[in-house]
Amino acid sequence: MIKIYHNPRCRKSRAGLAHLETKKVDFEIIDYIKNPISEAELADLLMKLNKSPQYIIRTQEDIYKSDFKGKNFTDEEWIKIMVEHPKLIQRPIIVKNYKAVLGQAPEEIDNLF
Repeated sequence: MIKIYHNPRCRKSRAGLAHLETKKVDFEIIDYIKNPISEAELADLLMKLNKSPQYIIRTQEDIYKSDFKGKNFTDEEWIKIMVEHPKLIQRPIIVKNYKAVLGQAPEEIDNLF
């Protein structure tokens, strides 16, 4: 089953969802703002992305600028921070089986097919 971690208020996330809909496949939409993900789930997403937590942090968010910019955290600390502040997570993230992509550019989703 394909999953898309989606924030409906985000233009790039909506574009990623629209692109995924063109694939004519079944998928599950996870609104991770309303239904926060766990630390274990976020760690699993990072493993499937093959990226570090810093790769998916939204550095333009006000909370990042005021509370986290310029500070050093371990990967585990970043995961806890993102779980506590899900707006810091880049979106959309699309998962298919054991691989995930960040769909900021909707064409990246094609790498799953």
